[in-house]
Amino acid sequence: MRGSLRIGACQTPEIVGDVDGALSCLEDFAVQAVERDVDLLLFPEGFLQGYLVEEPHLREHALALDSDGFAAVLRRLTPVTPTLVFGVIERGRGGYFNSAVVVERGRSRGVYRKTHLVPGEALFEAGEAYPTFVARDVRFGVNICYDSRFAEAAAPVAAQGARLLLVPAQNMMRREVAPYWKDRHHAIRAERVRETGMWLASADVTGERGDTHVGWGPTSVIAPDGEVVARVALGTVGMAVAEVGERSGASRLSRRP
Repeated sequence: MRGSLRIGACQTPEIVGDVDGALSCLEDFAVQAVERDVDLLLFPEGFLQGYLVEEPHLREHALALDSDGFAAVLRRLTPVTPTLVFGVIERGRGGYFNSAVVVERGRSRGVYRKTHLVPGEALFEAGEAYPTFVARDVRFGVNICYDSRFAEAAAPVAAQGARLLLVPAQNMMRREVAPYWKDRHHAIRAERVRETGMWLASADVTGERGDTHVGWGPTSVIAPDGEVVARVALGTVGMAVAEVGERSGASRLSRRP
């Protein structure tokens, strides 16, 4: 019998330059996750240090995954029972990477580095690999935000037998372009699930950055037929919870924001 995985995709405030604040936010969601029997929690792109692609921010806050600073993060996460997937600004060999780490009980299980970079991400190096991971017998992989625009980013994950694609995203956009994208992300991601037969869960930020930027999300879980089966209301903080398994599992979904 194929396993199933109860996932919680978290729509969070944008937290920039405050690792302690980000971890406190994660811990709050982890409490909710235990109450709702969630096996895996997904957080946005750049979640740990904040997604700000500016040299001073990267220089001050980027973390090597073998550093004392990241080891301290892992120690703090040891009591958290669900598997965690969250965005980090990684200081790697040769430069900075826009990455997502997989953590179980305070232990790092691996990292995915964003392969498709937008023009504004010139300070990052592009990743080259599409690793997959397993939680509760469900194999999954990661695409980060803009990666999900490309079939060639999802296909290598599906080719390894993955049933779930996780998409940490960060759509804190300039106010003049945000309305255009408000309803388009689901359509793009539905293309990926129909092409691959995978489930897809995305986690995003919400709120405002001064007078210039706004984030609405979306944060959701999409079934292999393209139906959005759980979502957080646009512009609100919350968690979308769904049972990822056979398509018939949709009847067991929780749609609470």
